[in-house]
Amino acid sequence: MLPLSLTFAILLAPAPAPSTYAEIRVVDADTGRGVPLVELETTNSTLYVTDNSGRVAFHEPELEGRELFFTVRSHGHEFKKDGFGFPGLKLKPKPGTVCDIALTRTNIAERWCRLTGEGLERDSRLLGYPTTPVNNGRVAGQDSVQAAVFGGKIYWFWGDTQRMDYPLGLFRMAGATTPLFDDKLDVSSGIPFKYFVEPRSQFTRAMIPYAAKPDGVVWVFALAVVPDKNGKEHLVAHYSRRKGLADELEHGLCDYDVSVNQFIPVKELPLKETWRKPMGHPILFTENKIEYVLYGSPNPNVRVQAKYESVINTDQYEAYTCLKPDGSVETDKDGVPVWRWQKELPPLNSKEELALVKAGKLDAKHARFCPTGDRKQIELHSGSVRWNAHRKCWILVAGQLGGNSSLLGEVWYAEAAHPTGPFAIATKIITHDKQTFYNVVQHPFLDRGQYVYLEGTYTNDFSGNPHRTPRYNYNQVLYRLDLDHPKLEK
Repeated sequence: MLPLSLTFAILLAPAPAPSTYAEIRVVDADTGRGVPLVELETTNSTLYVTDNSGRVAFHEPELEGRELFFTVRSHGHEFKKDGFGFPGLKLKPKPGTVCDIALTRTNIAERWCRLTGEGLERDSRLLGYPTTPVNNGRVAGQDSVQAAVFGGKIYWFWGDTQRMDYPLGLFRMAGATTPLFDDKLDVSSGIPFKYFVEPRSQFTRAMIPYAAKPDGVVWVFALAVVPDKNGKEHLVAHYSRRKGLADELEHGLCDYDVSVNQFIPVKELPLKETWRKPMGHPILFTENKIEYVLYGSPNPNVRVQAKYESVINTDQYEAYTCLKPDGSVETDKDGVPVWRWQKELPPLNSKEELALVKAGKLDAKHARFCPTGDRKQIELHSGSVRWNAHRKCWILVAGQLGGNSSLLGEVWYAEAAHPTGPFAIATKIITHDKQTFYNVVQHPFLDRGQYVYLEGTYTNDFSGNPHRTPRYNYNQVLYRLDLDHPKLEK
């Protein structure tokens, strides 16, 4: 045991000054911008991960000033391999100096920043750069965002949320608000969320506590803002109370109450109801002078009139399909599928449509929900469809189920003249090697001319990869896509 005086001396010793650190900065070779989520690993398996500015604060007293080899890994980037096939380089980090590494980006979209969790700008802060705190909710990790403009601000809600002071976190939705963004907002270091927090712990609090049913996790999906018959706007959504991923205990519709800043369940739905419910990231769309809410994940395939009384009356929901009651495809005299809105049959989705194509029951050229990419049909996972003023069309960004590099780590882009498609041709814009990036969504309130922003949950879950990237794992990561990129299929 150390002498008491020495113990106190160690505990009270000041933190190293910024000049104590060597800076390693990783940049995009094309833009010169810092790249977040780049892993640098020494030959003795010490791992460093760049922060939102692409920086690593290196402080290893026994190694500083020595020549070191760093293996470089970055999803969607390449680094030149040496003669033995190692993707890395030698650096000699010294306190107060900067070592630059330039990466060649292979993704079309740029990884912009991490949005949630601790230490977004950790290394930049250690190096003495000015930083802006953006995590008042003491969040360690967050899953699957839902966002909507409501009451003059943006509301953000997340699924399961991790904390730093215990392995179990919050399982009844976390929430935050931000102002509406103007063109001058710089989100390169994150988004300034104002979390709803518990007064004592300052940890983010439950947005759907649902005290009447305390058992099970509760998730909220498909936020839509619609007026009631008196003109009052409602933020209405679907909730699911569950025991794990497989077992649903209850589900229904909920309404956001601004007086308590919580979702209040207003209607329970039958457990056997699989499609007459809000799903995905809805959009408003007017057709034949009637405004609808279009639901679906990722493709809009369920609709209801954009009125509160209609949204909570699931008998008014309509599904989009080209199937007959016997499961065969209905076609016209030229063999073209006849798509229609109706109430009796469930909607057709990407998975089912792809199965029809593979079975020879639907010609691939008539597919609406499983576009062709890399010379094959793509089965889409979750995503969103949004109108884009720059492209003057509806754009889809969605994950792929069963990609080449990972089960749920690849993201595709496609365009259509109508929100229901057909989305015929897709281009891969993001890939993650043996890592998951799921529940992708594009935020139209962040659109800036030719640039759009999309985020998803970055995690090793479902990937088979045991590696959990420090600080980034189970958090939201934001990408920026240039719609004028020459490799983007139009």
